[in-house]
Amino acid sequence: MSIPVSRSTIGRTLRYDRALDRPSAVEVPVEVPVNIVYGNLPYAVMMATPGDLDDFVAGFSLTEGIVRSLDDIRGVRVEEQADGFVVTVDLVAEALGRHLARRRSLSGRTSCGLCGVESLDQIPGASDTVAPAAPIAPVAIARALAGLDEHQPLHRLTRAVHAAAFCDPAGAILMAREDVGRHNALDKLIGACLRAGFNPADGFVVITSRCSFEMIEKAAIFGAGTLVAISAPTSLAIDRAHALGVSLVAVARRDAAVAFTHAPLPQREAIAS
Repeated sequence: MSIPVSRSTIGRTLRYDRALDRPSAVEVPVEVPVNIVYGNLPYAVMMATPGDLDDFVAGFSLTEGIVRSLDDIRGVRVEEQADGFVVTVDLVAEALGRHLARRRSLSGRTSCGLCGVESLDQIPGASDTVAPAAPIAPVAIARALAGLDEHQPLHRLTRAVHAAAFCDPAGAILMAREDVGRHNALDKLIGACLRAGFNPADGFVVITSRCSFEMIEKAAIFGAGTLVAISAPTSLAIDRAHALGVSLVAVARRDAAVAFTHAPLPQREAIAS
């Protein structure tokens, strides 16, 4: 099933020094509700770009803690409805039992990370540290950033979506996914990498957004030892990266980047900087 991920609308260019220009066609990303259902029980409604939904639910199921591996998923069914999409995930009996034991209600928004969480101890997160990451040379980060544009066709068209990419140690991009939501883009990438059989220890992840703690948690659950973010991290993201053993590099530009964790600085000084 081919699902449009952008649509054309009409816009008028506003020039600050003169009147409106003539109207022209503008491509905008499609954003729709995606209802994720496990068995016959609705779990989440996420606002997302309706492409690569199989990848999305695979990555989302892993980073939400519903599955432990792709072996817990028996099948995925995507159904288009008048007001959005329903994606039904068929879990093996053991995984479904675990899910029912910890089921929670979640009403999603674009890129929302904690909708429906009622107390601090309900915040989902990685429980184990990742394996130590092999050092990533700065030139590999520069190579990944230089090649990112060609892996963002929807962003080139709309200038309105995020991307996440998995790169080999030299910085070559092996897989990339896009979405209106930054969390969704990372979940799609994780799902795509799982389905392709990539080993997260064999490379690093690049995201085009800011780095909040949920992005660190998702990277750690996936098993990625290094996360590179184009924008800045939050203090909690830095704390979690330290705790989970994730090498966090952010404010990444083509000429320089800032390493926030696993640098020879005490954690408090690293955060203050």
